Amino acid sequence: MSEHRPFNVLFLCTGNSARSIMAEAILNRLGANKFVAYSAGSHPKGEVNRGALKLLRRFNYKTDGFRSKSWDEFAQAGAPQLDFVFTVCDNAAGEVCPIWPGQPVTAHWGVPDPAAVIDGSEAEIAAAFADAYGRLQNRITAFVNLPLTGLDRLSLQKRLDAIGAAKDSNGDAT
Repeated sequence: MSEHRPFNVLFLCTGNSARSIMAEAILNRLGANKFVAYSAGSHPKGEVNRGALKLLRRFNYKTDGFRSKSWDEFAQAGAPQLDFVFTVCDNAAGEVCPIWPGQPVTAHWGVPDPAAVIDGSEAEIAAAFADAYGRLQNRITAFVNLPLTGLDRLSLQKRLDAIGAAKDSNGDAT
């Protein structure tokens, strides 16, 4: 990959309400000036999950610009040219994705859905969001530290797949 402009990265999930939103926030902070992150969903919920917003605010992210949106927005004329597309939930990885102009590099970085923890206590729900955030932050940190200009496409793909397959701090491989 050659360094030209900031790399455009799309994080996909089914509902685009929690994991992909958090990933967008993390990359825009950690990769500022090198990456521009976006998020979308195959079946967007229409609103960002309150638990995700609460966690992001706790870590001093500005949250007023986040919205749950369809991945169709990124397959239309005039959309940003995508360099990378990452799925962060198992549902999106198994779905047929739109054809992305420019053939971005893709990888699956599955993370358990914190929004699915609805029957737990407030502490258990907060812990699920913190766990998802930590997993995403670890993967995105590894990604932003890759020597992108020194890797050919095949080597880059292998590194991105390895990031997604790496064990998280709790020992789980996703």
